[in-house]
Amino acid sequence: MIQLSILKISGYGPWTLTLGSDREHALQMLQASLYQEIQKLFSEKNCLVFLNRADEFFVVSNGLTLEDHIEIQKNLENSFDMRLSISIGYADSPFDANLKAYEGKKNEIFLNKEFSIFGFINGHSDHKVSIMHFDVENLTSRRKIISPYETTSIIFNLYAKMSKFFLQKNSLTFFMGGDNFMVVANDEAKQSVKNFIELIKNEDNITLNCGIGNAKNARDAVKLATKSLDTIREIRDSGKEKPTVYELSC
Repeated sequence: MIQLSILKISGYGPWTLTLGSDREHALQMLQASLYQEIQKLFSEKNCLVFLNRADEFFVVSNGLTLEDHIEIQKNLENSFDMRLSISIGYADSPFDANLKAYEGKKNEIFLNKEFSIFGFINGHSDHKVSIMHFDVENLTSRRKIISPYETTSIIFNLYAKMSKFFLQKNSLTFFMGGDNFMVVANDEAKQSVKNFIELIKNEDNITLNCGIGNAKNARDAVKLATKSLDTIREIRDSGKEKPTVYELSC
C-alpha cells in the first residue's frame, strides 16, 4: 500500500498573466523556492517530494495524517502569497494511488475544505514503500566525446523510455537530475527491472545500475535505495563482478 499526496498551485496560469510579459525569471525563482520549501517540510516528516512539473509536486506520504497535511499547508500559506491544493490517494500500486488522488480532486471529495485538501487518506505507517534508484554507468566518458546538450538529449530519451516502461507496471518514474532517476515501485516493477536494464543496453548501448530500497516511509526507502546503488559501485571498484541490481530492506 502506498500513499501519494499531489500538490498543485491553484490558478497558476491566470495568475502568471497578471505579472506581465517580463515574468519568466521571477516564475523560475518562485518555482525553485517553492520546491525547496515543500521538500523541506515533507522530508522533516520522513517523506520525499518529486518534482512532476514546476507547478505540481508528487509526495510519497506514507504515515502522514490529515493533520500533518494541514500543518504543512499552513506553513506554505505563511511563506508564499499563493494557494496550493493537495489531493491524496492510496492504493496497492503507485499509479493507482495517483488515480485515486486524481479522483478525489476531480470529484471534489474534500478532506478539509479550508485548506483545499481532497481525496482519500490512509495515514498508517506500517505499509511498505519501494523506491528504485537508477544511474547511468560511466556517463563521464561519454561527455568527453559529445556536447553537454547532446548528453541531455540522451538522458531525456532514457527518461521517456523508463517512464513508459514502468508506467506499464503501474509505477511512477521521476528524473532527479544529472543521470539519476527514481521509480516509485511495486513488486511487478522490481521483478522487471533486469529486463529494462537489458532492453536499454541492447537498444541504446547504455549500462544502468539500480539500487532498490524497501521501508515503511519514503525517506528511509530512498536512503536504502541510494545505499544499494553505492554498494554496486563499491563492488565494481573492488574489482569483483558487479551486480546491476542490489536491494536492501528494513
